[in-house]
Amino acid sequence: MRLRCLLSVLLLPSFPATGVADETSAISVVTIGGNGVDGFGGMNGRASDIPMPQPFGLVTGPDNALYVCEVGSHVIRRIDLSTGLSNVVAGCGRKGYSGDGGPATSAELNEPYEVRFDLDGNMYFVEMQNHIVRRVDHSNGVISTIAGNGQPGFVGDGGAANAAMLNRPHSIALDTSGNLYICDIGNHRIRKVDLGSGLISTFAGTGERKPTPDGSPVSGTPLNGPRALDFDGQHSLYLALREGNAIYRIDLHSQSIHHLAGTGKSGFTGNGGDALQATLSGPKGICLSKAGDIYFADTESHTIRVVRKSTGVIEVVVGDGKKGDGPKAGPAHSCRMDRPHGVFVSDDNILYIGDSNNHKVRMVKLPDPDFSVSASRSTN
Repeated sequence: MRLRCLLSVLLLPSFPATGVADETSAISVVTIGGNGVDGFGGMNGRASDIPMPQPFGLVTGPDNALYVCEVGSHVIRRIDLSTGLSNVVAGCGRKGYSGDGGPATSAELNEPYEVRFDLDGNMYFVEMQNHIVRRVDHSNGVISTIAGNGQPGFVGDGGAANAAMLNRPHSIALDTSGNLYICDIGNHRIRKVDLGSGLISTFAGTGERKPTPDGSPVSGTPLNGPRALDFDGQHSLYLALREGNAIYRIDLHSQSIHHLAGTGKSGFTGNGGDALQATLSGPKGICLSKAGDIYFADTESHTIRVVRKSTGVIEVVVGDGKKGDGPKAGPAHSCRMDRPHGVFVSDDNILYIGDSNNHKVRMVKLPDPDFSVSASRSTN
């Protein structure tokens, strides 16, 4: 069965007054991974039947399968979206830091938070509690550490990335020029690794927890809790500030930072209006759709929200602002979640959610945009 056929369309009224996206009143949420149990589901199994503890970052890979970071079991799991079967592709289910130079499935990981692929199909992921970024070679499945030495701190700029110190890295993005960007949240910086030379540097942030003025240069401007990144496939990074409760665009050409959403105060207001006047509640995941809309996991409000590229309006896509679990089927805005962290929109306009404290992966088929956008955007 094709993935699009898994979602039923419900003809329900829209709720524009509450800032719920009109189209989400007619789409449902389906649980495709996790049975709600907090425990390791084993190396193989049907995704919907096994435990998938604390799913965080997730992305579709070059093979069109879904890759999910299971923080609670310290593995990266692959879900075949055509069959529903899953298998572990990194980690062995034990917490630790071992295995570099060998098969990724024999390695010990410590809380993998986010996963991405480069244009050659190599897999990269962050291990927050090991303070590192690791890579799995697509040709042989061998794992290696490419950034961080396993100890928390802030040293190493200008030198080898795998000898440097990071402090609780959370999110990564890869551009098309061979650079890896890391949200180094404990240091309130974005670090950059030149994958050709292996050298690391500070790309943005000063280490200070201060406001980020609109239009500021990247260099020398504070970032308060840089938590999540996405690359648009062209020349911009999109950044969610967790403590700063805001979303920014970083123009890689002009090296400037532009404010897109959030007043900086914590809250769940402004839905249906100007995103700049809205309050956000600890955003911890971000992803662009092909149409350029910015989807993010507003973790503390238990929702997925979107900023529309064409209007700058913020809307609720999934959830109603209250903690809960489900329903498994029904309109997207009525599906309650519990501190979602992961969000990804595929090029065929399917929204995937890591509903972290419910130990489930959710899926929503979004309406197709009424215009075409360049397919240059990668799974980064």
